[in-house]
Amino acid sequence: MFVPRPLMVLPVGLLLLFLGQQACVNAEVFTALCDMEYLIHMEKDLVDSLEQYIQREEDKLNRIKTIHSRFKAVSKMAGEEPVKHLHHPVNAYLLVKRYTRDWPLLEAWIQEDTAEDFLYNLTKVKESFPSDEDYMGAGKALVRLQDTYDLSTQNIAMGKMGQEMAKATHPDMEFTKSPELWSEDCFELGRLAYVDQDYYHCALWMEEALARFQPDPTSDLTKDTILDYLAYASYQVWLGEEGNQNNIDRAYQATKELLKINPEHTRASNNMQFFEKEIAKTRNLVTPQKEEAESTDRGEYRRDLARDYLPEREIYELLCQAEQPEYFNITPSRVKHLKCRYFNNNNHPRLLLAPQKLEQIFDKPKMWIFHNILEDREMDVIKELAQPRLRRATIQNSVTGELEHASYRISKSAWLQGWEHKVIRRVNQRVEDVTGLTMETAEELQVVNYGMGGHYEPHFDFARKEEVNAFKSLGTGNRIATMLFYMSDVEAGGATVFPQVGARLVPEKGAGAFWYNLFKSGEGDMLTRHAACPVLVGSKWVSNKWIHERGQEFRRKCGLSPED
Repeated sequence: MFVPRPLMVLPVGLLLLFLGQQACVNAEVFTALCDMEYLIHMEKDLVDSLEQYIQREEDKLNRIKTIHSRFKAVSKMAGEEPVKHLHHPVNAYLLVKRYTRDWPLLEAWIQEDTAEDFLYNLTKVKESFPSDEDYMGAGKALVRLQDTYDLSTQNIAMGKMGQEMAKATHPDMEFTKSPELWSEDCFELGRLAYVDQDYYHCALWMEEALARFQPDPTSDLTKDTILDYLAYASYQVWLGEEGNQNNIDRAYQATKELLKINPEHTRASNNMQFFEKEIAKTRNLVTPQKEEAESTDRGEYRRDLARDYLPEREIYELLCQAEQPEYFNITPSRVKHLKCRYFNNNNHPRLLLAPQKLEQIFDKPKMWIFHNILEDREMDVIKELAQPRLRRATIQNSVTGELEHASYRISKSAWLQGWEHKVIRRVNQRVEDVTGLTMETAEELQVVNYGMGGHYEPHFDFARKEEVNAFKSLGTGNRIATMLFYMSDVEAGGATVFPQVGARLVPEKGAGAFWYNLFKSGEGDMLTRHAACPVLVGSKWVSNKWIHERGQEFRRKCGLSPED
């Protein structure tokens, strides 16, 4: 069977992309938004430098144009009667002058390097540029957001990404706008998907690139190139969907349009014959006629969930979108337990005059929100201490116990110890005061900033029985409880969701979410499986305090029931 393969010879840009991936594997700018802020300032400086270069080039060109107009005028005059022209001594003098002074001066102007300063500035900061890995990661982040929040390519391309969700979550917050994408931008997203053999997203973005295509003298992108990718991606999606007729038709129509633009395209001609035979077989009809009307409709592409398998993928994404399946509706008898109150933890001395605003947000598993538990100045100090140390977040391998990077956790984190600053000590003490649990065996305060599409897919904070090496080196037992501080509001997305029970926590600056990971018996509570939804628009800062079992024996005593 003949299988079409567009662009067998990869474009130079794509080859460089592959080479760059091997050469630079540690630059992970896209994994934390705070690490991308310097790029804005650096680009402004480069734009200013480029503007100066353009001005110098324009000045240089204007000088050349001026001398050219003079040369042209005198050359025209002399060319009419050359011999007579030279009879005049001034003309003879000026001719000699032009060859000894003006033409050498013109040569010097043309050879003048006005780009030196700009190239110097560019070279000086080039080491700080994002890598090709960042480019790939940023592209995949956009695709992840598109899937998780069920966004159309049209809306993303029009700059309408997450606007409705942002208004619903934070109606008073000004929405961050983005420009519309050019056809070439859409094409590049589609090509990244193609390289990753993700033909579903490749087809979606090639369709958008085609819809937005306009000839551009500054771009090498051509319409037939887009159609070549689109035809192949549509065909691959058709294969994966066990024969959705619309997509083999779309591959056929795209190839047909390609041949109208470039009739000598050999591969497209062969593909055309192949598609005609496939369509004839699927419809059990004669080969499509050449005069058949051309379709301009987009293909009907369906996402392949098996490609990125996650058991609770559908529920997880619905909760991220703030849509809760009906079977998660909480009954009135359960709702009555969810209350707000001022909390002093049985007249704790440090809480008597400053009780905490406590809201029970869920009943099973029990989850609480401490509103305004952190002050703005405390959060500022924590971010300031953490930012220079942020490194890409890791997960613990359940088999080896080793820390490693994972595509399902995109963020950067740092760890802060109590001795480093009085604010860290004060926050640790506050956690102990409100929870009644000792911080002596708790982990250091982990600070996290999420990057482009930053997320953490469903996971447990505690170690399950088969994870025998988890936390072994700490010698403090399992993680009994989690305190999660939100240190920023998020315009859209970024919720913490619990797919097993349908709970959803929206980031609220200064608030702390608390829940127990283990029952009093020490068994893990499987209902606490949770995820950090991708940040759609905004920057998400959180910090975690993971509290361990050791030392809690008399603070959280065993219960009478396994479910306590």
